Amino acid sequence: MVWFNQAALFLGSAVLVADVLPVGAVRTIIPKTSFDSQSNFDADWNYLYPWGTDHNGGARMTKDNVKFSGGTLTITANKVSGQPQATHGGQKININYLSGAIHAKEHFNVSRGGGYDFSAEIKATTTKGTWPAFWLTAVQGWPPEIDMAEWKGSGKVSFNTFNTSSIVAAKDVTYPSPGNFHSFKCETRDLNGKDVQAKFYMDGNLITTQVGAGYFGKPMYLIINLQMEGSSGSPGPTSSKLSLPIYPRTQKADNPTTDTEYQVRNLEVLSYNP
Repeated sequence: MVWFNQAALFLGSAVLVADVLPVGAVRTIIPKTSFDSQSNFDADWNYLYPWGTDHNGGARMTKDNVKFSGGTLTITANKVSGQPQATHGGQKININYLSGAIHAKEHFNVSRGGGYDFSAEIKATTTKGTWPAFWLTAVQGWPPEIDMAEWKGSGKVSFNTFNTSSIVAAKDVTYPSPGNFHSFKCETRDLNGKDVQAKFYMDGNLITTQVGAGYFGKPMYLIINLQMEGSSGSPGPTSSKLSLPIYPRTQKADNPTTDTEYQVRNLEVLSYNP
């Protein structure tokens, strides 16, 4: 989930049309029950970002802002003041919220002839200043990064694959009916023993196909978080409570002065690695 102002579209047309290598037998890495209990959660997830509490927006992550029960993960962002600034890319960032993030314990490394399916049903806010994301990023160095679904307060959902900070395959499409659930899936596959192909789906429709150059064999983290402001704009919502439950429930229309919700259900990760 990188903050960038302008991206050059990486086409890689020669590899885009190539056939991916055959995949192996399917294994479930993260089941749909991972938010059913503390023990299930602890088996698959850790709290915070892999690197700590801060990243590139105006929210600082805390364990206390992450709750779950009965298959429901709830991340709550609270408006705060008096927090020490964060530092990202040599720049100071004001922290205006406390929020939450989780990351999978498993590292996702596309093997020869293999890959993964990452799927979930998501209902996401498009309110200015809220920045929910479902994404992969490099364990060592950067890139790789694949934004499997990201919302930046524009009324659109973004699908991105970074090859450098300026060479980016980026696809933004209108996010219809934010009050409804939409299905998302990202299929990552070994393309040629060097590059990784990513296919992005929404509501069962293929939205875009992108290529991560040199991604083969590089492990990635899976992260779910509610960042604030940053690429989603500022000031963010003034409500004292911004909740992101991961389960179906009725959502009111987005409004900067009321609670906003980012909902995910039926999250599953399948491996096709040999």
